Amino acid sequence: MSNIFFAAIESLKRLSFKLPFLENNNYKSTPYLRRYGESVFDYDFMMSLNEKDYPYYLSQAYLVKTGQKLNLRHPKTLNEKIQWLKIYDNKPIKSQLTDKILVRDWVREEIGDEYLKPVLWIGDKFDDIPFDSLPISFIVKCNHGCKWQYIIKNKQEFLNKKDLFNSIKMYMENWLIQSYFGWSDFETQYLNIKPKIIIEPLLVENGNEHPLEIEVWCFNGRAKIIQKCKINDKHTHKIINSYNENLEEFNIKFFETNELIHSEADEILNQAKELSEKLAKGFKLVRVDWMIYQNKLYIAEMTFTPHSGFIFFPERHNELQLQLGNMLKLKGE
Repeated sequence: MSNIFFAAIESLKRLSFKLPFLENNNYKSTPYLRRYGESVFDYDFMMSLNEKDYPYYLSQAYLVKTGQKLNLRHPKTLNEKIQWLKIYDNKPIKSQLTDKILVRDWVREEIGDEYLKPVLWIGDKFDDIPFDSLPISFIVKCNHGCKWQYIIKNKQEFLNKKDLFNSIKMYMENWLIQSYFGWSDFETQYLNIKPKIIIEPLLVENGNEHPLEIEVWCFNGRAKIIQKCKINDKHTHKIINSYNENLEEFNIKFFETNELIHSEADEILNQAKELSEKLAKGFKLVRVDWMIYQNKLYIAEMTFTPHSGFIFFPERHNELQLQLGNMLKLKGE
């Protein structure tokens, strides 16, 4: 067996999920594969690659995370098709809509600004943040990454704790000089986004409860999976209502899901479906994410490579991969 196979197994063993063939095996690693974290290759290696090399190294990353060879020529499963989209459907509009600032113009034009969350400040430097004029709680985030953000629940406490303040400042300033592409597994839409800081109010209900979220998976412009999600404050578990395109219950559970709950679809779910299809028009795949605050929808983001194409189902994995893969049509199919 090749060294890359052993390296793949070693890296896969360190991921948060487990696959049966990993148990009771020991393999050696090679230096250019990351030993920790979710992405396979380290930042400097990723940023040094030429675009023509993406398919080869993406195939290695796929082997690491799935234990399977990637078929980019004839992709069949949902995961394989998302990998295909990373390489062969990376048009510039996706970078614009991945940008948490520029996407607001798209949403405003397509469905109206009433679905946009308020913005408190946008700028280029952490030192320019006008803390004196900000409310007691807010979210500070980078526009060009995924989960590059911090929730500030008490501004005064945050400003008084110098260690915490300096730590968050350090992280934000480091993010501002990096491309999230280098920390991803070839999510090319994160390339060419100009880094900025955006600050939004912290929208919570019932004291300290995280708002409900809706994730609408649109395949070729049509909503095929609609999920209402309840996430706890520390994002340690997710409870989901899952529906198909007809808003009927769809028994589909992702590996990070804590449990499924069953209830009939409501009007706000139908509204999210209709609005998502307007935003998804012209794209092969996009998951449109929403939050519900005071019974009103607000756009969260548009996700073009959900889970980076490394989706695992704890039940019926192979069946669902093929079923959902058949629902997504690529060029020439």
